[in-house]
Amino acid sequence: MPNAVPALREAEPLPQPYLLFLGDVTEPGYAKTAFGLRDWAGERCVGEYACKGATVTTGLPFLSPPQARMLGARSMVIGVANPGGRIPANWIPLLLDALHAGLDLIGGMHARLAEIEPLRNAAVVHGRRLIDVREPPVGLPVASGRKRSGRRLLTVGTDCALGKKYTALSLSRAFASRGIDADFRASGQTGILIAGGGVPMDAVVADFAAGAAETLSPDADAGHWDVIEGQGSLSHPAYAGVSLALLHGSQPDVIVVCHEHGRERMLGHPHFALPSVEDTIDLALRLGARTNPAIRCAGVSLNTGALDAATAQRAIEATAARLGLPVADPMRGGPAFDRLVDACLA
Repeated sequence: MPNAVPALREAEPLPQPYLLFLGDVTEPGYAKTAFGLRDWAGERCVGEYACKGATVTTGLPFLSPPQARMLGARSMVIGVANPGGRIPANWIPLLLDALHAGLDLIGGMHARLAEIEPLRNAAVVHGRRLIDVREPPVGLPVASGRKRSGRRLLTVGTDCALGKKYTALSLSRAFASRGIDADFRASGQTGILIAGGGVPMDAVVADFAAGAAETLSPDADAGHWDVIEGQGSLSHPAYAGVSLALLHGSQPDVIVVCHEHGRERMLGHPHFALPSVEDTIDLALRLGARTNPAIRCAGVSLNTGALDAATAQRAIEATAARLGLPVADPMRGGPAFDRLVDACLA
């Protein structure tokens, strides 16, 4: 696994292993925290728990909180990232189940666990912790725009929840496997849970967001790479501000554009069409040049998870031919991914 992010959050180590809570989710894209932990920290996950009516599953055993506690779980993680980061009322009884069973609660929502009175009271009664990882560091600066030492790669997306985190994690691991000093830099709640530290960019006050991105990837040795987890999309009607702050503050030398094959409409905003990969590359390079005139696009990460192997290969080859750039699905690996890594490091 990639190197962990230095502890930018002042927090105690998270209680592990985890029981993953899926709420009442019926859209897989909104369960990206649960899937991210399953795929990148599977050894720390004992099972899943959900409301009646949920249709999304990680494939882990369905366990009640008492069962999970008997199997060694120490906390239940809210594995959902829904629009607005809210905690609906129908989740509360199940969250209370976890506290009653002796599990701490970990949340990555905009809604703070300790601000929900029944949870706060139950935590006191049962001696449990309510831990919110979507809490930015104190004292973040306004961005300076100063060029920093070291090298940086940022994953940029055509939309939310389509592979920016997985791509950054895969590239970090690939760099390390080649003997390159590299760190994965987490910018969202799932990445922070995986890596153990980072900055939740969408929880930072807007004036300090680019400064937070500078803090996330500080000065480093000339040969060091920070591989930075992207957020949202520069074309997203709701979240473009977070994406732009991250782009300006990261000052990436290299971007990798992430896209899900076949996705045509914005997740949660179906009245907006996705921008093309070409337009996304152009926009990111024009805006990114403001703080790093040498920015370049190394290639494209194409999410082909819904395709069989042969169809995925054809999609990757066709996209590479159209763009004239390396294209790969990092989760499939292979020669195409090796070419993408080569292009990043060129």
